[in-house]
Amino acid sequence: MPDVAIIGAGFYGFKPSVPELSFRELVFEAARRAYAEAGIDPRKDIAGFISCQEDFWEGIAIADEFAPEPLGGVLRPTFTVAGDLLQGIAQAYMMIKTGLFDIVAVESHSKQSDIKTLQEIYELALDPLYLRKLRPPNPLFMAGIDAQAYMMEAGASEEDLALVSVKNRNNGIDNPRASYSSTITLDDVISSGYYMKPIKNLEAAGFTDGAVVFVLASSEVARKFTDDPVWVKGIGWSTETGTGGWNHHVWGRMISAREAAKQAFKMSGLNLTDMDSIEIEDRFTYLEPLFLDEIGLSTIGYSVELLRTGDLDKNAHMPVNMSGGSQSIGVLLEATGGARLLEAYLQLKGKAGYRHHEVENALVASWRGPPTYTTSVLILSR
Repeated sequence: MPDVAIIGAGFYGFKPSVPELSFRELVFEAARRAYAEAGIDPRKDIAGFISCQEDFWEGIAIADEFAPEPLGGVLRPTFTVAGDLLQGIAQAYMMIKTGLFDIVAVESHSKQSDIKTLQEIYELALDPLYLRKLRPPNPLFMAGIDAQAYMMEAGASEEDLALVSVKNRNNGIDNPRASYSSTITLDDVISSGYYMKPIKNLEAAGFTDGAVVFVLASSEVARKFTDDPVWVKGIGWSTETGTGGWNHHVWGRMISAREAAKQAFKMSGLNLTDMDSIEIEDRFTYLEPLFLDEIGLSTIGYSVELLRTGDLDKNAHMPVNMSGGSQSIGVLLEATGGARLLEAYLQLKGKAGYRHHEVENALVASWRGPPTYTTSVLILSR
């Protein structure tokens, strides 16, 4: 079966609000940039199109009916993945592996600024028998429970979690797509008040409008279009529980991250110490050390020690979220994983500008929760 590579990427938006464009126009702008970089004509060269979106976020039933036009996929094989973009990359990978598709385009987007009832959408996703009836003031309260449990498990303090916000929001200063970046200090985070105890206001990422499109190709075709493709070496995904139910989730742990990483590392033949760049979820700060512990570090809490010593900083031996992560970029709904993949892709291509590091292997992870607790992990090589 052919190897699979990313040969083009495009994006547009990456601002708290892009009022001048609809979500379809955002996708169009990202798509035409991706196709221009790849040097392809979508009407002639692309065999299949994938859109990653949820009707809930769009406010439109069967929203994927709007996907073909902005992607150039009218009357062509086009389908939707109701999940994060990394899950769509996995589908494209498998399509190309069959030998039936040589080039596949994958898109995802966020137009969260159009959503007036964001918190109510989260609430509607809760278990209808036990959790939704609680009518919590913040339907993401499960993240607070998880954070508290992780702190107890890892021996972490609120100051330790605040270090993630300080590191990542400062990392984003050089990232033109990081609207929430800031030269904040530890005292700024600690004094910002609680978003949801023990998570401070500056430890909860904001939301962002934007679209990302990636073009994947088989090895034979990829080398016709580019001399430096980015190779997909490993991929894995896992859904822990659909509603964050009390009887399924292990508080303070992330089993889905562990299982997804296990799949991706096994497929790639690499491990965490081989990674020169790591882009993982940090929409709540406790997630960064938790994910690191689960995807390959030796013991729960070891990543907290690395945070304290600065070994996860962008110039350290294991740089994590050089892009600034969701703390700086914001949450792009189902395109959040795509924002992290974009950073890894640019680093591997040597196109990250001021943030450029010599990267041979990169790991990207996305997380849809709460309440879905779905994790996807992707490993890339130059």
